[in-house]
Amino acid sequence: MKTINTFRLWQLIFFCTVTSPSLAEDVLTMRTIGLDLARDIAGATIKECRKMGYQISAVVVDRNGIVRIAMRDDLAARFTLQIAEEKANAVIMSGVNSGEFRKNRADIRQELNHVNGLIVMTGGVQITAGGNYIGAIGVSGAPGGDIDEACALKALTGFEERLEFAD
Repeated sequence: MKTINTFRLWQLIFFCTVTSPSLAEDVLTMRTIGLDLARDIAGATIKECRKMGYQISAVVVDRNGIVRIAMRDDLAARFTLQIAEEKANAVIMSGVNSGEFRKNRADIRQELNHVNGLIVMTGGVQITAGGNYIGAIGVSGAPGGDIDEACALKALTGFEERLEFAD
């Protein structure tokens, strides 16, 4: 009888040891993009495209795909807001820039375009800070996703120091 109790005690100790790491994950701390930074990046992206003569929309989403800021230049078509957000969502879903995702998943691209809130087109770019993935920017309105992406990438270069040393 005593051996059974000892065995059960060891079972209990083993069970507590195996399950306790999962309990340590009850509260998570994560880094995500703040509103001020999102606004600044979106505004800089619009300015970069303006320099090239294009009216675009820029939408910044956090790492969960929640819109932080949406900006439409004065003459950009209203649909560019939706497309920009959906490009940013493609980045969130895939973890890579939307153009790279488009290239990597040509086999199911058409099917993915039927997912509500997602479009697999070039023009979505990751935003990282201090090595942490904090969100994405989607751009739409230039005559080609490659130009949309170029505007975002050029704008992000102006924030390299701010992003690298983000607290």
